[in-house]
Amino acid sequence: MGNTVTCCVSPGASPKLGRARGSVLGGGGGGGGGGGGGLAAAAGLDRRGAAYREITEAESGDSDPGGGGSHLQHISDREFPDDLALESNPSDHPRASTIFLSKSQTDVREKRKSNHINHVSPGQLTKKYSSCSTIFIDDSTVSQPNLRSTIKCVTLAIYYHIKNRDSDRSLDIFDEKSHPLTREEVPDDYFKHDPDHKHIYRFVRTLFSAAQLTAECAIVTLVYLERLLTYAEIDICPSNWKRIVLGAILLASKVWDDQAVWNVDYCQILKDITVEDMNEMERHFLELLQFNINVPASVYAKYYFDLRSLADDNNLSFLLEPLSKERAQKLEAISRLCEDKYKDLSKAAMRRSFSADNLVGIRRSNAILS
Repeated sequence: MGNTVTCCVSPGASPKLGRARGSVLGGGGGGGGGGGGGLAAAAGLDRRGAAYREITEAESGDSDPGGGGSHLQHISDREFPDDLALESNPSDHPRASTIFLSKSQTDVREKRKSNHINHVSPGQLTKKYSSCSTIFIDDSTVSQPNLRSTIKCVTLAIYYHIKNRDSDRSLDIFDEKSHPLTREEVPDDYFKHDPDHKHIYRFVRTLFSAAQLTAECAIVTLVYLERLLTYAEIDICPSNWKRIVLGAILLASKVWDDQAVWNVDYCQILKDITVEDMNEMERHFLELLQFNINVPASVYAKYYFDLRSLADDNNLSFLLEPLSKERAQKLEAISRLCEDKYKDLSKAAMRRSFSADNLVGIRRSNAILS
């Protein structure tokens, strides 16, 4: 899984980057589209997370009570009071509000208040509407999110995390001054300047495009990021945001994708980072998460719809595409299958009941009394 240096001996060993190495390393590789079955597959993260945790613990020697390593408590053994869990762990519970959405509401309210006071109109409406001749549909769903729109929303959530942070609590493993990602000298005032949304988007888009990651992986990345901030009680700020985002992407790609990108592949994308540094950051990230990398389907769906709400609040609309003839035929075929399925179910339900008129012709068997 890329947790040890021995996994990264061969640069071409990754099953994922090996398929299109020329386009990826050449800078022209495009990211893969959103994979199908995102919500259903999110339910399988529990099983993948457990398997990944077992492999990681086996390599570190922590899973063997008699192996001399420190004993790590199993996820199922940890119990949180319901009120505390809902309040402090929104990445674990579907009813808790996401942190990024609450942090963005301050700016949204101020923007609306300013527009109301200054009598500023919202401007020309850019949203497309269906007409008699053209039907526009949103190609992003919870099971198949649009890659570009999802990355924009996730990076906007990270932007609000940084902008409206409570303080500058951090750890040395994520500090860019102590562990630089490039050979360029980090400025002394690097911790004073907040990155804008475009800068964060370019950084994340480069990683997703080069590693051919999916939109579902971006949603899981945001879940892990908020879980890290909650569990470790730190803030994402200008000094650590790149390494925190990189660690969350690295972990999400391994848990979500069947053919994950290895740590050595990220070293080829970010030329100046070493495999040892990636491995150390991954180990610290897992320990801070207490090896809790499970993402229930309900939590995944909550983050997806909260991202859509964030997009609406910031006029970041999801792409609308005209309904083509081919897609209309596919939708019609799917609707016919659903209609036939429900017809069969209704017929089966009707056969279970009889009216009074049909009781005359029913043969009855003689009862045997003993």
